[in-house]
Amino acid sequence: MKKYAIITGAAGGIGAALCDVFSKNGYIVIGVDRKEVKSLNYRVIQYDISKLGKKDGEEKKFFETLRNIMEGNLFVLINNAAIQIVKKIEDVQYEDWKETLDTNLLAPFWLIQEFKEELSKNKGSIINIASIHTYLTKAKFTVYTTSKGALVALTKVLSLELAPDVRINAIVPAATDTPMLRDGFKDNPEGLDVLGRYHPLGRIAKPEEVAKVALFLASDMASFITGAVLNVDGGIGNVLHDPVFAR
Repeated sequence: MKKYAIITGAAGGIGAALCDVFSKNGYIVIGVDRKEVKSLNYRVIQYDISKLGKKDGEEKKFFETLRNIMEGNLFVLINNAAIQIVKKIEDVQYEDWKETLDTNLLAPFWLIQEFKEELSKNKGSIINIASIHTYLTKAKFTVYTTSKGALVALTKVLSLELAPDVRINAIVPAATDTPMLRDGFKDNPEGLDVLGRYHPLGRIAKPEEVAKVALFLASDMASFITGAVLNVDGGIGNVLHDPVFAR
């Protein structure tokens, strides 16, 4: 039987790694991203998932396209797409909250709601990509941190409602070597090495290392794991930094 996996945020560093790892391990991958992506190994549908929930014609067409491709064989849904807005509290606008929550929290919910029956029929797996900011954060990350904390809470409560037919888990990556992270250090390339040394393992994560954890959670090896939150953080979550906090 063909096994399909939907992976959102396919254009990002972790998203591309997820698509690559799953496509190399027996899944037919359908990536979703608001940017146009061309790949020889998997198909990517261009759609802005922050628009989900309106139940309009565009959304209906998007879901119909996915269903026509998969023919009921959806086994894995990975909610990876996210935006990160970094602003002081006095600069945060309504639009910042709306775009962030629509993308990082509500889109995963609408996708889960829409494909619940297919996933249940196939005893499928849902994996939500959260962030180290769920637990350890910095000033100016109010909107992003809140959205990722809520995504973890959503994972836990849906593990009860989707059981026993669908497993749902979350991954919490720390700093990962993606174009977005490197772009943040373009004016301070040495800072990226310093960031790596903060981690007990002496470096930041590779995107494929996050993807391989997702592959494990989707596999039969994780058949008794649901509602879990797995840290992929190189040990930085165990490090005490004092006496000041980053601003």
